[in-house]
Amino acid sequence: MVPPPFILLFVTFLIRISSSSALVVKPQPPLRHQSRFTKHNCHIKNYTSGSYQQYFEITHPLPFDNLIPSCTLPVFSYDVHFIGPLPPINVEYFPPANCTWTNVTLHLIVASNISRYDPIVGVWLDGAEILRSSTAESTAGDGIFWEVRKDITRYTSILRQEKRTLTVVLGNVVNFNPGLYRLKLDFLYYDTDSNKTDTDDLNILWSPSPKISSSHREHHSLDIYERPADLIIPIAGNGDEGHWFKIESDFDVKSMGIQIPSNTYKAVIEVYVSFHGDDEFWYSNPPDAYIKQNDLDTKRGHGAYREVMVTLDENVYGSVVPFPVIFSDGINPLFWEPVVAIGAFNLPSYDFELTPFLGMLLDGKVHNFGLKVADAISFWLVDANLHLWLDDNMKEVQAMGIEYSLPNLKLERESKFHELDGTFEIEAKRKSEFSGWVNSSIGNLTTIVYQKLNFENTIELDNCGTEKVVKQEVKVKREVRVKSSKGDTISRTNLERKFPLKITTKTLVGLVKNTYLMTTKLEHSLKEEKSNEDLSSSLSTRQECTGWVFVKDNDVLSGAATTQQRYTYKDDNGCYSKRVTATDGVLSDDSSSLLCASSL
Repeated sequence: MVPPPFILLFVTFLIRISSSSALVVKPQPPLRHQSRFTKHNCHIKNYTSGSYQQYFEITHPLPFDNLIPSCTLPVFSYDVHFIGPLPPINVEYFPPANCTWTNVTLHLIVASNISRYDPIVGVWLDGAEILRSSTAESTAGDGIFWEVRKDITRYTSILRQEKRTLTVVLGNVVNFNPGLYRLKLDFLYYDTDSNKTDTDDLNILWSPSPKISSSHREHHSLDIYERPADLIIPIAGNGDEGHWFKIESDFDVKSMGIQIPSNTYKAVIEVYVSFHGDDEFWYSNPPDAYIKQNDLDTKRGHGAYREVMVTLDENVYGSVVPFPVIFSDGINPLFWEPVVAIGAFNLPSYDFELTPFLGMLLDGKVHNFGLKVADAISFWLVDANLHLWLDDNMKEVQAMGIEYSLPNLKLERESKFHELDGTFEIEAKRKSEFSGWVNSSIGNLTTIVYQKLNFENTIELDNCGTEKVVKQEVKVKREVRVKSSKGDTISRTNLERKFPLKITTKTLVGLVKNTYLMTTKLEHSLKEEKSNEDLSSSLSTRQECTGWVFVKDNDVLSGAATTQQRYTYKDDNGCYSKRVTATDGVLSDDSSSLLCASSL
């Protein structure tokens, strides 16, 4: 007979209130008054009474936040009422008329006075995903609001087209009280060629990067999209429930056949991914043998290793272990008030350089581009955008692969357990190197891509399974070199990324039936460094959370939590640092500086 406390270990990462509801969407005119959604004020007036509290994810300002937009386009403003199923929101997009621009920022503001879970949000333009986000969850009764600002300049080739369809999905909603979501989406267009910044203004963090002219075809920026692609092809679903593919198991492969234009000289695939259902906390899942031998009533198994893979004609040519984004109701929902987890409002996408494979792809045939998740259980949401750079001066470019060594994975698992106590360890290493040349109007250039992955995960269960410690660390190193026909290195871009995670939980059964007390501790961080021969940047952020919750069934009856976060971003143009402390949903420290903080 399995002691009840252990069963709880599989649900306490997911403390929620179960209910059922439905939605209907009512289009509203654009919000015209800044007082209804105030960016820098802590409160906004709600549509019934009282005020809303602002929730936020710590990130650095965008390079052109200090500029005045050439124009602002209200894309849509919707009130989402909970009285019927919510379909995708579709509106027509037209670029602004008589507006000169080089860069675009997506600005999404959401206000809510209800609770929900599985809070994923997707935004697509012409079927290409441009934002994946999630919603905040409030335990307060007055409601909350939050905003997301994202540079979407990389999607310029679509943003300049007329009569495109913009789609927004607010997925998997559950509410407990009558209420609504209010969503407002604007695009802000900037002309970085004509805007001049005042370097004496202390509010300016750094100047925007200079625009690369359309005739300059080589990439020396840290951002592979500094000159946006000429063509973007979505690798995505039909849009009935959003354009993402749903991965239910490690056997699922979602693919599309695409014929690459013959004048393509550069290709990058951008992958969006999020994890839900029984795999929302995949990094804490024990192996299936442990679940079976202890006769546990849970589907959260299959071990703690996941890897998202990009396939070409059924062969794996790229992979990534995704950053473990924690949604607003995860681990301990009291942690995320009002500071949400790293990446929760702007989930990262992952880029794979495909230029070395153009020798295979430029044969005039249709090739299958696919996505899969190793060891996955239900469910994952994935899709991708294929970014292509085209040579206007040639109908066909010549290309050939030099080295196609398929990524080699070394995976070791070790399990030791007796009844409900045990230790599970996983170590994985993967190396890959690809190279190929492309002969276009800018010359014969060889692109070499090298990537190395190190993964470690340990799960420890003690005291009859009521104490659980999850430790994981992922390290990624990637180098992309471009060489001339003479063998000279034209550019070399390096990326190093590390994101450790540690979660500690202890569960005690309460005196009242179906109640328990859980103490929680979380340490989560991200370090990233980019560099080339001309530029460098670094990002370092760390969250430390402690707290407890007293739970009946899935309802949090009481609890307390403290979250601390430190954040530093630095590049050759300046730096930005921020420090916050939140206790029981109230900020006790919130300071930012243009002086770089010490290493976290």
